[in-house]
Amino acid sequence: MASETRISPRLLKGALAVYPSQTPGTQPKIIVFQYNPEQLRRTLAARAQPPDKGNAGAAREEVLRVLGPPVETVTMTVELDAVDQLEHPDENRTAVENGLHPAIATLELLLYPSTSTTQAQQQQAQQGQVQVTPADLPLTLMVWSSARVVPVLITSFSVAEEMFDVNLNPIRAKVDLAFKVLTHMELKNDSLGYQAYLSYQRRKETLSQQNQPQGDDSRIRGMLPA
Repeated sequence: MASETRISPRLLKGALAVYPSQTPGTQPKIIVFQYNPEQLRRTLAARAQPPDKGNAGAAREEVLRVLGPPVETVTMTVELDAVDQLEHPDENRTAVENGLHPAIATLELLLYPSTSTTQAQQQQAQQGQVQVTPADLPLTLMVWSSARVVPVLITSFSVAEEMFDVNLNPIRAKVDLAFKVLTHMELKNDSLGYQAYLSYQRRKETLSQQNQPQGDDSRIRGMLPA
């Protein structure tokens, strides 16, 4: 009798897709997490208009109105470890020479304008231009399952480097990341990020329609106003 071969499903890794431009068709740089974070924390805050305290009638009319989708924040801890790579030094020369510096730098640079942009701004200032073009960060999409492919802005970055090699290169680290989800309100309507956000919200709406609450709701419905 032939033995059965069981094939485990391939684990999907979380990732960040970094686009140098928001123009559709731009190819991203993919930052795949070495290990999936054990916890992802999300917070939603209503984007409501402040009530007019001097007009009670208007305040009642506005109580259920919102300016747009909620302000959503996401936090996670990304673990980095070069120990396994250092066990095979001939195949991982970058890790031997630099440890986790390249991986940490890749995440850090999501908060930096490029040096070429900085130099261009300095040239504009030296040429006497009154209005210097602000620097743009790359567009980042957080990819966490097919249901969550969403444009984000890193609002907080904290790294704890926990182990070092003989050259003081970090070889084990934890990076705490906080993101703000960018909605259609913050993005240009012809941009890649704008379309990504709308797809993200549509996916929520589709999943909600598929929800099948458990239990008999007939008694609860009988208590509701007609």
